[in-house]
Amino acid sequence: MHLFDLFLGPDGWGVPLLAAALMTVALSISGLAVGALLGALLAYARIAGGLLARTAADAVTTVLRGVPDLLVIYLFYFGGSQILSWIGNAAGYDGFIGLPVFLTGVLALGVVSAAYQAEVFRGAFTVIPRGQIESARAAGMGSLLMFRRVLAPQMIRHALPGLGNVWQLILKDSALISVIGLVELLRAAQVGAGSTREPFLFYSAALLLYLAITSLSGQAFRWAEIRSLRPFRRG
Repeated sequence: MHLFDLFLGPDGWGVPLLAAALMTVALSISGLAVGALLGALLAYARIAGGLLARTAADAVTTVLRGVPDLLVIYLFYFGGSQILSWIGNAAGYDGFIGLPVFLTGVLALGVVSAAYQAEVFRGAFTVIPRGQIESARAAGMGSLLMFRRVLAPQMIRHALPGLGNVWQLILKDSALISVIGLVELLRAAQVGAGSTREPFLFYSAALLLYLAITSLSGQAFRWAEIRSLRPFRRG
């Protein structure tokens, strides 16, 4: 009965934990989307950019993959807040302006994942036969039309397994955002454990919720992979 009241009772922690799990999912999806956009730009710079663009993209991906993710989160939060405070002071506002923690988390996760997604997209591009690109150019396709009809569908198909791995990385790194005050799943479990003095139960509940999220998202990526391969299967 104690366990039921603890999580499902009128004042139970079930709803706050589920809300925190939804926050974790929203944070991870947003970070994946931002990382996909930035990663695509980095991949394009490494594939088709000039010497300066390739060097800059290589440097960015090397740095982001070489520093701890927690350090990136701190730099975004304190650096972004300091920049906002400078702008506010210049506009006549005397005080500290903090960067919203959810936005900070999305940007930090997006930038970190962009370094990995760039490699995924670049690898997906390299497996496309060069003959298809030459045929598209011979048919008179412009760069945008060739990307939409020839490159993008095949790149997405080849990139899906790698993107699934990046998603798992983002999902786990989302727990680090709690250090700047965002109440995601792990932070909610920590608060519940401290309030009730039942750390094992709350961290076990967080474990089960994380496993549920990873299992459902893994099924979604596997479904997407199977669907992307459907046109290439023989009857």
